[in-house]
Amino acid sequence: MDYELLCTKVIAITRLTGNFIRKESLNFDDKSIEFKGLNDLVSYVDKNAEKLLVDNLSKLIPEAGFTTEEETINTKGEVYNWIIDPLDGTTNFIHGIPTYSISIALYEDEQPVIGVVYEINRGEMFYTYKGGKAYLNHKEIRVSSRPSLSACLLATGFPYYQFEKQKQYMQLFSEMMQKCHGLRRIGSAAVDLAYVACGRFDAYFEYNLNAWDVAAGAYLVQQAGGNIMNFDGGAEFIVKREILATNALIDEEVLEIIHRNFNTVL
Repeated sequence: MDYELLCTKVIAITRLTGNFIRKESLNFDDKSIEFKGLNDLVSYVDKNAEKLLVDNLSKLIPEAGFTTEEETINTKGEVYNWIIDPLDGTTNFIHGIPTYSISIALYEDEQPVIGVVYEINRGEMFYTYKGGKAYLNHKEIRVSSRPSLSACLLATGFPYYQFEKQKQYMQLFSEMMQKCHGLRRIGSAAVDLAYVACGRFDAYFEYNLNAWDVAAGAYLVQQAGGNIMNFDGGAEFIVKREILATNALIDEEVLEIIHRNFNTVL
């Protein structure tokens, strides 16, 4: 498998889909919003973008399976599987906040081999592939080199359902805010992870995420020299639905604060 060539084709498909989303954003009517659950929004833009991605990615590896957010298709491939989020940051999109992205990962034998995150409105294409580095618009990127939490800027997300853990999470925010330069909540997990990969953020943490939210961005962070783990420091961040991405220098500081304030099992 020529991963670099395949990644180039994925980028072209991603850019095409991004053009569709950008065009639809100009005349979007919020009457088309649907609710999948409490505060869990979807629109025809998400669904049509996903169909566009699936149709084109299927041509690259016909035997590959798909894990998709909008469930236009969900199949399991024996070797290859795409994990895609056609519009990560739907709430931002619906409210006219210009930070949302497309997230695409390819797994081979349950290991990532391609990761693409496209921040549509800034035209920033983050990508990586097996045997390569991590890149932003053809330039190599690396995680930050800040060695202490006191000099770092962190990203997170706020819970929008399962509020039984909200009090603990607010305690965690409170201590984090006192120990670092600040916390940011952009509204797209894929973008948060891409920003860790290129050194804009030094770490990112969140829980209750799905594979399509984090698969591509996590691979970007790893390929850029960072670490990806769950809140216990283990590798099962997708299964446990909690993720900590770091520049590999502040892991112990961040994990200590998480453990002191937040229990994943109540």
